[in-house]
Amino acid sequence: MLAARLGLASWTIALAAGETPRLPIDTLAADFGLVAPPGLHAAGAAPGTPDSARLALGRALFFDPVLSGDRTIACASCHRPDHGFADPVPYSLGVRGQTALRHTPSLLNRGLGEYFSWTGQAMTLREQVLLPIHNQIEMDLGFEEIAPRLRGDPRFGPAFEAAFGRPATITDTGDALATFVERIWIGDSAVDRFQSGDFDALNESERAGLWLYESKAGCWRCHAGRNYTDEDFHATGVGAREGRALPGRFEITGEDSDRGRFKTPTLRGLALTAPYMHDGGLATLEDVVAFYRRGGNPIAERDERLAPLEMTDAEALNLAAFLRALSR
Repeated sequence: MLAARLGLASWTIALAAGETPRLPIDTLAADFGLVAPPGLHAAGAAPGTPDSARLALGRALFFDPVLSGDRTIACASCHRPDHGFADPVPYSLGVRGQTALRHTPSLLNRGLGEYFSWTGQAMTLREQVLLPIHNQIEMDLGFEEIAPRLRGDPRFGPAFEAAFGRPATITDTGDALATFVERIWIGDSAVDRFQSGDFDALNESERAGLWLYESKAGCWRCHAGRNYTDEDFHATGVGAREGRALPGRFEITGEDSDRGRFKTPTLRGLALTAPYMHDGGLATLEDVVAFYRRGGNPIAERDERLAPLEMTDAEALNLAAFLRALSR
């Protein structure tokens, strides 16, 4: 059932510790999630039906270390399908054992995104999928090296010719990877089924948590819509040091009003993707609820919508139960 709600149907991959599998380029499960699962149809314009050769190529690229400078790291090394396409550690390790600067975000429902990365560095998914490849800490393969390496590869060279009718280019590499990532969906949760009329889909605690989410907890103000994110940036004080916010989106825009602001992630799939926040500093959903219950961390830039919540311990547990129900 979980794989079906992920939009992957029976297609599953378990990564062995320290091992990145090389997948056949010419195989693509017939029941791969080509249709958005229930609950997402109103979340935004879903991508059209992809070309199967490009989807298979993107899938193979995602799991193969060919795109890292030393051929040791794949996209799936940090975006682990067995962990909601996130990473179970606060900071992933890139090439040469280097530590990433932020927690690896989940790729679930990124095909519905408007901005990408914690700071909105990329405006399109096709741009975003290339940035970790070029990043010297993460995969460290120069943009100018991508196409020649793939053209000379005995597996990927012919695969690009078959999928695009021409030798590999950096643009086509981004297109193939994005075509795959667009299909990493999660939906059809217990909450969706409850909202569609199956009132037994949520237990009493989860229903109470839903009421809190929609009322005094005010979660909906930022985690809005069917994908449970406003696709905007907010300053909550995560990672603040001595009351000083991290730069956040200010790094991209240079606007003082963006200092300390980071991307609002979807709440779908949360039970699969711990730890949480852009610094991976919160280990459990109870920790997340406690963080917002106290109004985040005190910084001058803190979003005006954040304030301490009057909430009992029982209510906090109910809210965490509702958040978990978005993953089952």
